[in-house]
Amino acid sequence: MTTFDRPVPPLTADERTGLEVWLDFQRETLAAKCRDLTEEQLREAAVPPSAMTLLGLVRHMAEVERNWFRRVLLGDGAPPVFGGAADLSDTDGGFDLSDGLGRDEVFARWRAETDNSRRVCAGRGLEDTGLLPPGPGPVDGPVNLRWIYVHMIEEYARHNGHADLIRERVDGVTGV
Repeated sequence: MTTFDRPVPPLTADERTGLEVWLDFQRETLAAKCRDLTEEQLREAAVPPSAMTLLGLVRHMAEVERNWFRRVLLGDGAPPVFGGAADLSDTDGGFDLSDGLGRDEVFARWRAETDNSRRVCAGRGLEDTGLLPPGPGPVDGPVNLRWIYVHMIEEYARHNGHADLIRERVDGVTGV
């Protein structure tokens, strides 16, 4: 098993610190899964018929960061990170690589979104709310920062599982 350097969440922490550190841990896990790979390897699809790639996962998480911290928490109508309508009606969630953006640009945009998310949250309490607009999902309405943090940890963890499998397929590296 291969291990990568990441911040290790403390075994005892207050709620806010725990949520923030676990989210950063998951963010860095995704980055670690992409480390030391070529551009071509980052673009290599999982297994047919899936078109999911490591670079697509990074793009997707940039979109997820923007959606939850800017659009939902702040109420900012920011357009998708990688193009499309602000209402997300014509976006694939970032997974599509057809625009030709390379690793450096994709990672720079993702890092910019994670940095912005930290700034957005710094001045807010866990009970501060944003508004989840009506949409195709089963819920809408007020959502607090605590819920958003937990959801983001879950979102990264789920996709990091995908990244584990893709990375193993690309070059045989396993573990974190």
